[in-house]
Amino acid sequence: MRNPLLYSIVFLVFLSSCSDKYQAFKSHYTFKSENGAPDYSDLNYWAAHPWKWNPSDSTPMPLLNELRDSTVDVFFLHPTTYTKKSKLKKPNADIDDDYINAKTDYSTILYQASVFNQRCRIFAPRYRQAYIGNFFAADKAKANQAFELAYQDIKKAFEYYLAHWNNGRPVIIAAHSQGSLMAERLLKEFFENKPLENRLVVAYLAGWPVPKDYFSSLKMCADSLQTGCICSWRTFRKGYIPKYLKNEKGNSYVTNPLTWTTGNEYAPKQLNKGSVLIKFNKVYKQTTDAQNHNGLLYVRRPKFPGSFLYFTRNYHPGDINLFYLNIRENVSTRISMFAKK
Repeated sequence: MRNPLLYSIVFLVFLSSCSDKYQAFKSHYTFKSENGAPDYSDLNYWAAHPWKWNPSDSTPMPLLNELRDSTVDVFFLHPTTYTKKSKLKKPNADIDDDYINAKTDYSTILYQASVFNQRCRIFAPRYRQAYIGNFFAADKAKANQAFELAYQDIKKAFEYYLAHWNNGRPVIIAAHSQGSLMAERLLKEFFENKPLENRLVVAYLAGWPVPKDYFSSLKMCADSLQTGCICSWRTFRKGYIPKYLKNEKGNSYVTNPLTWTTGNEYAPKQLNKGSVLIKFNKVYKQTTDAQNHNGLLYVRRPKFPGSFLYFTRNYHPGDINLFYLNIRENVSTRISMFAKK
């Protein structure tokens, strides 16, 4: 696995990092594993699954009248939600931790995975995610062990999904942050130069770099219509380069989610069809522009009510939500193009 310390994920509590609202949902998660490992035959170990209600089924109110179908599956890997310091200093989250599971479901599953629910069945496994501190740990070998355990859970979940629920259906791989780190390896192991590559509609890998030398047959999407390809971006305020990225030197691919190209052309905010931010039922249009530069996606400070108090230059938490409607539309477009093939 590539060294995960290359990329910081400081803002991993999605859009509401100081909130403890997830305490209210803890009572929904009373299941206990027998041996500390996930059992993917049990729907409790899926944060999102088409056979149970979950927050990814939610739709912002302005979109409630959309026509729905589900001819394609999305396998969604959520970002790090294990961010609180553990008294036991565990390198990986417990699979049945009620607070972490509540936080996962009512942050990333609600605000990110829901972007796919117009055209897809959503499968999002719980996994023993690596603690956020592993991204900065001095002991790299120990940190890599934590990431390896997380990946083995994801691999097991994907194998179970393929064996029991896929039934030859087209699939989208989607992820954010730590999930995208894991998704790259999943694509490498199960899709690249494998028969399953023919069933890949697209991969959306947000919040993590895709090195230019990592894949061979899998390519970046050249436009909004191509299928069997990858889209990836990391969002920052224009001109900002975090210290931990200064040595990257543009060695990563980047997709502009307003144009779906990898070029450096500027995309004005008029192309931004709508963001879904802290208020899930509100869609904010034309919040920001976008332009690729040196392996990163740059935007001007987003415009929404109260944005004058939004001082951060790292828009990692909004990688998906700033472009919610553009992604939603693009999912539908690529599914239609895949069907024509």
